[in-house]
Amino acid sequence: MEEKTAVSRNFIEQIIDTDLAEGKYETICTRFPPEPNGYLHIGHAKSILLNYGLAKKYGGRFNLRFDDTNPTKEKTEFVDSIIADVKWLGADFEDRLFFASNYFDQMYEAAVKLIKKGKAFVCDLSAEEIRAYRGTLTEPGKESPYRNRSIEENLELFENMKNGMYEDGAKVLRAKIDMASPNINMRDPVIYRVAHMSHHNTGDKWCIYPMYDFAHPIEDAIEGVTHSICTLEFEDHRPLYDWVVREVGYEHPPKQIEFAKLYLTNVVTGKRYIKKLVEEGIVDGWDDPRLVSIAALRRRGFTPESIQMFVDLCGISKSQSSVDYAMLEYCIREDLKMKRPRMMAVLDPVKLVIDNYPEDQIEYLDVELNLENPDLGMRKVPFGRELYIDREDFMENPPKKYFRLFPGNEVRLMGAYFVKCVSFEKDEAGNVTEIHCTYDPETKSGSGFTGRKVKGTIHWVAAKSALRVTVRLYENIIDESKGVYNEDGSLNLNPNSLTVLNNCPVEPAFADAKPYDSFQFVRQGYFCVDAKDSREDALVFNRIVSLKSSFRLPKAE
Repeated sequence: MEEKTAVSRNFIEQIIDTDLAEGKYETICTRFPPEPNGYLHIGHAKSILLNYGLAKKYGGRFNLRFDDTNPTKEKTEFVDSIIADVKWLGADFEDRLFFASNYFDQMYEAAVKLIKKGKAFVCDLSAEEIRAYRGTLTEPGKESPYRNRSIEENLELFENMKNGMYEDGAKVLRAKIDMASPNINMRDPVIYRVAHMSHHNTGDKWCIYPMYDFAHPIEDAIEGVTHSICTLEFEDHRPLYDWVVREVGYEHPPKQIEFAKLYLTNVVTGKRYIKKLVEEGIVDGWDDPRLVSIAALRRRGFTPESIQMFVDLCGISKSQSSVDYAMLEYCIREDLKMKRPRMMAVLDPVKLVIDNYPEDQIEYLDVELNLENPDLGMRKVPFGRELYIDREDFMENPPKKYFRLFPGNEVRLMGAYFVKCVSFEKDEAGNVTEIHCTYDPETKSGSGFTGRKVKGTIHWVAAKSALRVTVRLYENIIDESKGVYNEDGSLNLNPNSLTVLNNCPVEPAFADAKPYDSFQFVRQGYFCVDAKDSREDALVFNRIVSLKSSFRLPKAE
């Protein structure tokens, strides 16, 4: 008997399977519906990849739609950044780019339809009065004194709202549902408000705008979305979502399904906080590599593949939980380790002079681009009498089990020769300024030398041919020992979140590096060419992640 392989499906896929089997939908259509009022972050990436992944898996359609119903906070800058983020993640919406504002006429007609059905009314209560009338979780609300206006009066007042006859806040249109409902969202919610503001897409055509909870289900229905997938905070809004599509009269209403948000430990995702960090110059924009906006992760050097891996590892569930940032770092290491070249860069240089090497000689050594992936091939690395090594690779008085360079000790220069320290020089402050060694020409890498062994190998860069670059080392922008927020609600910022190292010598092969190119710096970590501040003659590298982490994937049971 042939064994069947079990197919693991999350609860959303199980719902879709049932809907298709029962003939509720013939094809699947999902969407990602951001509000263009800020930059997207890692949590949005989960939603993008989930919605796109479902559409792809079931041979359906995936739409990108901007829920641009609030002109007070929306900007074209945010629209452009979101489109770039979605494309970069690989979520192909093809030609299906939509705006809620394109449906404002249909939304207005839907509101008129509700008024004619006796399901909506114009209310003169102020926002504060509406809140006071709403009631509490344990007490029912109180009906507005304007709730029983005639259909004719409501139609006239609503048209007057549209024609700009009232000031902001003077009147709203409310759905007429149930002020005693145990779900506060169903207590005659506001569905239209007056707002004399120019809109990024429709200009000054409208001075009334629909509320999100009214607009969103209409947008989904117009586009033929079958499964409206959103996060758990909208679970209590689902009855209103269903009420709108039912009362407006859509024949094939979409189904709302909620899943748990993605929470990362010790990161800042709140737009209000990021906006403040940008305005105060603490970060250099919404794409500062210390942030977890998608633009920031891209600039720092994360890849779409690493974010997809991260989302897959997080899984889809109804249970709220937090994920350690270290898991995201694990994913980028896993993605890059076999793909990217391992090259030499010296971040804290000290000069090493090989006294017995010919003074004017330069030889080119063959060095593998990635020891774990020979398919990447070899590169030529210039070698000469004067080199730079990292300061931490030399000690005057080393502790036990220190196998790098110290007086009298011999090490291998990576891909080159054995060298032995014979002396060193210091400045007046006691800092080592120059290390003198001798080399053994018989010990060249790849020569098959077996005469003796050394325990230490260090990396280096030839002084004459070295490029000079700027390197940025990042730590969490939050001081993890104190938590994200202070008692007053301000952020606990880490004063050491950014260290800038200038004039770092690196291999000349880096001269061809382009923005977003990434590399492993031997023994230092993974680094990416900064796309914002780099120039051809002045490269800037962002450290994506260090080489090692304590994070481990849980073992499968």
